[in-house]
Amino acid sequence: MVNAGQTPAVVPWPLPKELLIDTDMARQIIVGFIASHLRQTGFERALLGLSGGIDSALCAYLVAEAIGPDNLLCLLLPYRTSSPASRTDAEEVVRRLGCESRLIEITPIVDGYFETALGGGEDVSQLRRGNLAARARMAVLYDQSVPWRGLVIGTSNKTETLLGYTTLFGDNAAAIQPIGDLYKSQVRQLAAAILVPGEILRKPPTADLWAGQTDEEEVGLPYAMLDQLLYWLVDRRRSRAEVLAMGFAVDKVARVERLVRESEFKRQVAPIAKVGPRTPGVDYLYPRRRPRAED
Repeated sequence: MVNAGQTPAVVPWPLPKELLIDTDMARQIIVGFIASHLRQTGFERALLGLSGGIDSALCAYLVAEAIGPDNLLCLLLPYRTSSPASRTDAEEVVRRLGCESRLIEITPIVDGYFETALGGGEDVSQLRRGNLAARARMAVLYDQSVPWRGLVIGTSNKTETLLGYTTLFGDNAAAIQPIGDLYKSQVRQLAAAILVPGEILRKPPTADLWAGQTDEEEVGLPYAMLDQLLYWLVDRRRSRAEVLAMGFAVDKVARVERLVRESEFKRQVAPIAKVGPRTPGVDYLYPRRRPRAED
């Protein structure tokens, strides 16, 4: 949270005018969203996985503001290839917020599966190991939500959600996604405004799934370009011809369109074959929490 006399850090990130946001308004909306959904679901506490990256750090600040740091548990869930600097950055967030935290190594879970359960005989790709690590983290989060009695908070942003740069039942499995409608550039704006540590603001975004991994290298495009292009294609519903006329390269546009199209299944609840008269998720639809019969 911003304290009196402090000045938000300068964001070392291209900020196209169409992606500029009113950070005060965004902060107010998201903090209210978090508090409201905890009330609706009957929870007073929350927890999240704190990686040391900007998305989870921003979410931690927003949750602490919404419900108080005493009601937030941050889990640090490193794998053996995780960057030590990420752990240091996560610990600094915990220190500044004054919230509860717990360090749980997921290496025994991931390696126990590949090396022990499977006998270590398979040539496992980095992607496969990274996906299991993401799912192991979420399994631990949901297990820890029981003794903590808290709601699991997601930390996905709009850019990675639209591109499908997420692991099903891993980082996209959560009760709520507070920053899910903020592009990465907008996440940085808000994080700078509420004084997320400068080290976190400045470092290259990474899911930290393996040593040296960065988001932009894996996706193949810089976030500044991705956010602009997604804004015009998704938010403003511009056609391919229109965005090409704006100066975007045809191969970049085609790649982004393909990523968005092919990852649609990740953004929807699994379809159910309709057999009966009322089908959950189809025509049996209710708010997340509805009044009890006796109310």
